[in-house]
Amino acid sequence: MNYLFSNSDLRKLIIPLVFEQTLAITVGMADTMMIASVGEAAVSGVSLVDMINMLIFSVLAALATGGAVVTSQHIGAQDVKAARKAAKQLLYTVIFASFIITIFVVIGRRPLLNLFFGRIDADVMENAIIYLMISAISFPFLAIYNACAALFRSMGNSQITLKVSILMNIINVVGNAFCIFVLHLGVAGVAIPSLIARAVAGIILYVLLCNPKHLVHFEKEKFELSFAVIRKILYIGIPSGIESGIFQLGRVLVVSIISGFGTVQIAANGVANNLDGMGCIMGQAMNLAMITVIGQCVGANDEKQIRYYTKKLLLITYAGTFAIISCILLSLDFVLPLYGLSQETTELAALLIRIHNGNAIFMWPIAFVLPNMLRACNDVKFTMVVSIFSMFAFRIGLSYIIGVRMGMGAVGVWIAMVVDWIFRLTLFVGRYVSGGWKKLCLY
Repeated sequence: MNYLFSNSDLRKLIIPLVFEQTLAITVGMADTMMIASVGEAAVSGVSLVDMINMLIFSVLAALATGGAVVTSQHIGAQDVKAARKAAKQLLYTVIFASFIITIFVVIGRRPLLNLFFGRIDADVMENAIIYLMISAISFPFLAIYNACAALFRSMGNSQITLKVSILMNIINVVGNAFCIFVLHLGVAGVAIPSLIARAVAGIILYVLLCNPKHLVHFEKEKFELSFAVIRKILYIGIPSGIESGIFQLGRVLVVSIISGFGTVQIAANGVANNLDGMGCIMGQAMNLAMITVIGQCVGANDEKQIRYYTKKLLLITYAGTFAIISCILLSLDFVLPLYGLSQETTELAALLIRIHNGNAIFMWPIAFVLPNMLRACNDVKFTMVVSIFSMFAFRIGLSYIIGVRMGMGAVGVWIAMVVDWIFRLTLFVGRYVSGGWKKLCLY
């Protein structure tokens, strides 16, 4: 078999992605630790808005994924002209979508927060409004960054995105430290550096993709919308966006449940989410790699390589996830005190982290990485339906039953999350084994 990706190719693709995801998570941890110095109301406000931000980020990332899948398939089919055309149409699509979202959030910021978190304390609400307003301004820059980064990854070039990510995170961390500890800007001191970092990163990647030396680049031509190409991008992007959006919306609704349990549980949940993200670094990186690798296999119309690389990438994901989570669980007693929170908050955060990571070792790769193989094969509607049903039935419905009605609080919510994982992985494995995706992936 003439493999599309050698082991060296995979290393060049995956290793930068792992470092990039590590940077994103560790910078998020640094942000949380620094904002913790302002007070638990600030931590709570930022953690709540981050739930809304993740909802919006996921929609923009899903559009970028749609473009990456289409571009990867064209590259696999050796149709470079079509790949470049898809790249340009992706850029137009994400810019338009991000501006609409920004306008909506800026105008409706307080009603939006009241809708999800109306029961929170007044000081938490004020911090949340400041953070959300500044975050919203960064959405168009983030959309451009996501789209351009996805296009570089579709070419198998994740080293460029890693370098730009390093620069972006340096700006973010240094800016946070200066704005919080020197200028004493509070939550604005976290949001403003993020805005600047995203703007710089988006502009740099756009300029780099204007260079004709890259296989896929933005060609100099008059503005022209190709609705046929946009429809193809949206065919992948819209179901993925709905799925990701509902998933993040579900997380917001779950956090709104937790917000009724008081500031201690909100803060513990925010810190736990922060550290749990570390445990999923390998999986998040492999999600991106799966799109590139399987997408090109689909473009080459090679089912054997689709199956071969799916199994190989999942094995790599499991090995990396086991190693990272083991380190987190062993170092938990040393890391949590760095957040400077109360003893009660720290103990609850530790319990939530053990629930998440202890189960993620076995379930997360199948529940969340395998679906990206299906998406790269154009099997987006199945993953969307499964994810939406599981979110509402288990992540939200069961959270309310166990967390509120049974009085288990945040712990009950996280138990419901594990049940959600079990349901997802069962159906996704069944879909892969049955081969229901094959009829959709013919290029």
